[in-house]
Amino acid sequence: MLEAFAACNDLAPLHNPANLKGIEAVSELLPDVPQVGVFDTAFHQTMPDYAYMYALPYELYERYGIRRYGFHGTSHRYVSQRVCDYLGVSPKGKRIITCHIGNGASMAAIVDGKCIDTTMGLTPLEGLMMGTRSGDIDGGAVTFIMEKEGFTPAEVSNFLNKKCGLGGISGRSSDMREVLAGNREGHPRSVLAINMYCYRIRKYIGAYAAAMGGVDIILFTGGVGENQYEIRGGSLEGLEFLGVKLDKEKNLVTRSEEAVISAPDSPVTVCVIPTDEEMMIASDTLALVQG
Repeated sequence: MLEAFAACNDLAPLHNPANLKGIEAVSELLPDVPQVGVFDTAFHQTMPDYAYMYALPYELYERYGIRRYGFHGTSHRYVSQRVCDYLGVSPKGKRIITCHIGNGASMAAIVDGKCIDTTMGLTPLEGLMMGTRSGDIDGGAVTFIMEKEGFTPAEVSNFLNKKCGLGGISGRSSDMREVLAGNREGHPRSVLAINMYCYRIRKYIGAYAAAMGGVDIILFTGGVGENQYEIRGGSLEGLEFLGVKLDKEKNLVTRSEEAVISAPDSPVTVCVIPTDEEMMIASDTLALVQG
């Protein structure tokens, strides 16, 4: 098991080696205590091949495992189950779009309780605009930047992951609260950053509705999704054609609580569901330890 874990280090160079150190330390100090690994990619393993493959030579997939894996899976899994419990409906037959919007942000399309697509890819860089991550970007733009700035692969990775996103566009901060304050003040680059941020979420909602043949539930979670009504409202603006009718007053007052924020006559139910990844990890651990 540990050999398989270590074999994935190249795919998660910041996370896997650090977690392996924790496993080794616990094994040495508490050798009789069982340990469980809960992977953020696991929930997305139900994606079909046409959704997770990149249009690269197939040999690169066979040789290096280059494909879309997705992240935040523990959160997407928790909230997609919890929203059905909260609404008193079965996941069967439901088409759900989960929006985990925080400093890192991703979305997932979920049918019958199973993920069929998600915005993050081989790494957490792909997809939505984030606090410091660029999200989707033309590969040609990456090589162009490398040439112009003289970046090594490690330097361009650091640049795209830590110098872009809200912070890079606003020039103000990667903290959504500060960028929203700038947006309210009319700070031009903060206004641009918020417009870009909401537009990408809105675009993926449309894409996932197309992929699923419609949508029944849209939910927001994560630090931004649970607390920032401007982002929820901006992300849903213009989606009436999909059947989304937002209750603006309910959206305005909802913070960090389970709530329906769509209008009573909205064909699509829009919810806020605070995530609880720790609970999901704990329940998985208990189930596995008990056999």
